[in-house]
Amino acid sequence: MSAADVTPQLERLLETAVRLFESTTAEAILILVEERLDWSRVRELAHSGPVLVAADDAAHLEGAADHGMKQVTLDVAGLPVHERLAQALLECVAAEMVAPEAQVVAVYSGFEAGTIDSVSLLRLAEHLGQLTVRDLRNLETKVPLETLKLVVDLAVEIGREGREGKPVGTLFVVGDTRKVVQSSHSAGFDPVRGYSRSERRLTDPRVREGLKEIAQLDGAFVIGPDGTVEAAARYIDASAENVSVSKGLGARHWAAAAITRRTKSVAVAVSETSGTVRIFQNGEVVLRIEPFRRAMKWKDFEYEPPSGD
Repeated sequence: MSAADVTPQLERLLETAVRLFESTTAEAILILVEERLDWSRVRELAHSGPVLVAADDAAHLEGAADHGMKQVTLDVAGLPVHERLAQALLECVAAEMVAPEAQVVAVYSGFEAGTIDSVSLLRLAEHLGQLTVRDLRNLETKVPLETLKLVVDLAVEIGREGREGKPVGTLFVVGDTRKVVQSSHSAGFDPVRGYSRSERRLTDPRVREGLKEIAQLDGAFVIGPDGTVEAAARYIDASAENVSVSKGLGARHWAAAAITRRTKSVAVAVSETSGTVRIFQNGEVVLRIEPFRRAMKWKDFEYEPPSGD
């Protein structure tokens, strides 16, 4: 595969990225590419700064390492650019190319596919590792905030840790329990059946650890508003008609969209491929959290009243 020339526009963007890198505490420049570039020219423009290059096709990265650039191969083709960027950053953190709380200057196609046209300074901790209490309060649901936090925390842990070294995907459906159960059916074995309600509370650390074990089973967990696990291994029967999810997402995410379109529940889906946690409401993704290799931080929304000036 022949290398594409570095266009005058890309030259200007790389020069801007270098100035931004040199004037901030950024650890690296990340270039998200959709074709193989003239890496010698990229290296020349980037000077001696650390450069990371990411692409969905490994062939597009060929030769970059010869010029001192670290490579990241993704598997998120077709997803929106912000998700591709987030995954690239996550892979860089996982490979210890940058620190979890680093700043990175990103160069990417933000507006027109196939044309690198954007430069951004990204603070990884802000983009990948935090969720504010206000984010959950903004959801129009009768499910108590504490229950949502418990479920989201558990989902993020599953996405980050997997089980026995293997990635695990799963689905939690929270609230509107009666209708959710009516819109689903048992896979034939419910591992939480027969336990008392007090033995199925998410507030109990033993219950959360138990759910991590059985998350490997097919089907969804049904969680009541009070944080009780009402059922497990449930197949969603809700129709996916008039539901749309991003290209590249599988049956678990379609089920999350479908059940939240039919009921007043909130669904929390963990992607098996990436560990990304997506929160669905009314058939749509409303929040997304990436699985850092460290615990997610909750941040209370701090309101600062306007000054009297």
